[in-house]
Amino acid sequence: MTHDSNGLQSGSATPLELLRTPPPKERADAARNRAAVLEAAARLFAEHGVEAVSMDQVAAAAGVGKGTLFRRFGDKSGLAAALLDAREHVLQEAVLHGPPPLGPGAPADERLTAFLDAYFDYLLEHLALVRMSETATPGARYRIGAYRFWHRHLAILLSGAPDPDQTAHALLAALAADHVAALLPELGEQRMRTGLIRLAHSAM
Repeated sequence: MTHDSNGLQSGSATPLELLRTPPPKERADAARNRAAVLEAAARLFAEHGVEAVSMDQVAAAAGVGKGTLFRRFGDKSGLAAALLDAREHVLQEAVLHGPPPLGPGAPADERLTAFLDAYFDYLLEHLALVRMSETATPGARYRIGAYRFWHRHLAILLSGAPDPDQTAHALLAALAADHVAALLPELGEQRMRTGLIRLAHSAM
C-alpha cells in the first residue's frame, strides 16, 4: 500500500473505503418498507420542515405501523441519519473514485479546497437533517460513521501539517451543522465558505 498526499491507494479496499457504512442486509419486504419510509420522510420534511413532521405522520404516509418505524429507526434522528446515508455515499464515492480535484489525482491543496466546497454544499442542502442527526444525543456527531470517513480523508490531505489528526478535527468542527446554522444568518454562505478554505490552507 502506498500513502501520498492524494490519498491511500492499494490493490484492495483502502482504509477510507473500509470506513464506509455498508448497505443494510434485509428481507425483500423489509427493504420495501424501508424505501417507503425514507421516501415518505423525504417528501414530508421537504414540504413541512424537519421539526414540524412527527414520526406518526411518517408512518401514516409510508403505510407502515408506528411500531415498525420505531423499531427500524429508533427516533426521528435515526430516520434523519438513514436519509442522509445515501447522500453521504454519493460524496464519499466522488472522494474515492471521482475525477480530480475532488477525487484522486490532484495536489492535496486542490483536493482539500474541492472537498470543503463539496461538503459545504451538501451541508447547506441538508442542514436541518444533519443538525438533527448530529445533536440527537451528546457526542452523536462523533459516533456517526461518516464523521470518521471525513476525518480520515482530511487527515490524509493534511499529512504535511504538524498534527494532521487534530487539524482535521478542528476543520470539521467548523462544519458542525449546529455551528453553521447559528452563524449562517450573520456571516452568509460565501463568507463562511471563504473563511473555511482560508483556515484549511493556513493549516497546511
